[in-house]
Amino acid sequence: MTDDHSYDLIRFVTEASPCPYLPDESSQLEYRVPATLDAESLERLIERGWRRFGNYVFRPRCRVCRKCRPLRIVLEDFHPSKSQRRALRRNQNVELHVTQPQVSDEHVALFNAYHRDMAERRGWPDNATSFQNYYESFIGRPNEFAREFQYREDGRLIGVGIVDVFNAGLSSAYFYHDPSWRKLSPGTFSILKEIEWAKTHSMRYSYLGYWIHENQSMDYKARFTPHEILEACVDLDEEPVWKIAAE
Repeated sequence: MTDDHSYDLIRFVTEASPCPYLPDESSQLEYRVPATLDAESLERLIERGWRRFGNYVFRPRCRVCRKCRPLRIVLEDFHPSKSQRRALRRNQNVELHVTQPQVSDEHVALFNAYHRDMAERRGWPDNATSFQNYYESFIGRPNEFAREFQYREDGRLIGVGIVDVFNAGLSSAYFYHDPSWRKLSPGTFSILKEIEWAKTHSMRYSYLGYWIHENQSMDYKARFTPHEILEACVDLDEEPVWKIAAE
């Protein structure tokens, strides 16, 4: 896969709009739909600052602001902090099942419950999804690298992580959970379980997506140390520069 546009079915940059993370900034995203996408190609994109959602890959393309910085955990040297170990203990009864991505009435109901809660607490748009919309957003065409991390308590689905898996690591694409689970730190717990799984498969990195120093809701990502920050999103014909972040 190269950056030749002939390899993309679609490629475009969105119009500028208010940034959802920094109120004084505007935001633009560059999207592409590769004609084909395998684990090796996706890994090269992720290393250079792209993210995947369904059949799309995207990255920030803001005219001025460069505050969205990709972050990845260095797994070999990672050890959970005291508070992270506490999150593991508090969720000992939660079972993890790693499967291919799937959709069911249970998935759709959980996703909609999570978004209703986020609409009330964070002001997110309360746009309920349907079975078909969920399929198109999170499954789409079959991908060898896509996994679903299912979290169940007493057999009941309480959390779902959409994760991309490739040779040297994994990338957390999306996570949602039962609102009643929120008090037990499900976000932290899910990342810790992804790290455990990645280590058992001899992986080097866990990619957590974009991190913005000025956005408090993203603070949790920087608490996983040691981690590296990508200096800048680059094209496929350029080498990415990742630098270890000072603790």
